Amino acid sequence: MKPCSEYIKRVAWSFLLCLCVISNAMAADWVISRGNQRLQGVTSELLPTAVKREWVVTLGKEIKASPVVYKQKVVIGTADGEVFCLTISGKILWRFKTENSVEASALILNNRVYVGDLSGNLYAINLNSGKKIWKFTADNQFMSGANWSVRNGKTYLLIGNYDYFLYCIDASNGKQVWKYEAKNYLNATPAVENGFAVFGGCDGSLHVVNIGTGKAASVNPLATYVAGSVALDKGIAYVGDYDGKVSGFVYGNKRSKWAFSLKDREVPFVAAPSVTKYRVLIGSKDRFLYCLNKSNGKEMWKVNMGNPVESSTITDVHNVLACNMRGDLMLLSLTKGAKVWTYSLGSPVVGNPAYSNGRLFVGTYNGKLYCLTQK
Repeated sequence: MKPCSEYIKRVAWSFLLCLCVISNAMAADWVISRGNQRLQGVTSELLPTAVKREWVVTLGKEIKASPVVYKQKVVIGTADGEVFCLTISGKILWRFKTENSVEASALILNNRVYVGDLSGNLYAINLNSGKKIWKFTADNQFMSGANWSVRNGKTYLLIGNYDYFLYCIDASNGKQVWKYEAKNYLNATPAVENGFAVFGGCDGSLHVVNIGTGKAASVNPLATYVAGSVALDKGIAYVGDYDGKVSGFVYGNKRSKWAFSLKDREVPFVAAPSVTKYRVLIGSKDRFLYCLNKSNGKEMWKVNMGNPVESSTITDVHNVLACNMRGDLMLLSLTKGAKVWTYSLGSPVVGNPAYSNGRLFVGTYNGKLYCLTQK
């Protein structure tokens, strides 16, 4: 019986190891600008504790969009109105010309790239060939990236537009399923959790929309602009606003859990927060990176980044990565904000970085895409 028992143990461990490898492979992709549908900005990998430049490629004019990564392919748009697909070694595989500047971040799903431009076109592009599959046109510009939801075996895209509408689009054919009207521009990618799309906008409200019906589950006044995406975790929406507040909002119960405010000033939070098990991390245009207690919103620490922060953070279990408008990347410890390393890109970072398979991808305002790895 003992040999049999040992054999079963070995098989069980092999099976668990296989599951871990599969899980890590799935987690290694960064298919949406904030890492997952809830837009939490968290990686299951470990961020590099020291960095070196693997490569840099000049793609054209300014890069305001965020890179996304799937199966060792990197996709990013530029102000020239082009969408690029590169290998993780920096070789350009294809480039797709749109009708206007691309500031929205792409979504990679089911071997397709979904990305909008400032002419109001949302494109579905074949990831392998770079060929257009379909085009949907709204009445104003797409600054928002797309998120997705799967219902009854069908995939739907959720994306906001400057025509005040949140659109639900059939991902297979580009047909509109429904549209939900807010009262002003929608800038940021909506977050998705539990069958709801949650987002803010220039109408000063936090909208919670039932994806199945396209109807509002709640509209919650924040009384100021929301430029960035919200992050969701277990029924709580974490959101920064233009008046210098960060709120934890119980979106199902239409009530605020907590609110943190900058003291003596109203400087905007335009970045999206990262949400870990115990912390909320977000950069501000007042130059500081803030770490807040997730349960009550109390400040745990703050670090002066030396320049305004408009790009959103990425966190792992130990550290947080942040970028400023001078082009400085910083890795800081989650516990006290102690600096681990700094790397200068020499140009402002507006979009969010992406992290996949040990590679950090960052686009800069001077049109360069960087790949940094562990030193």
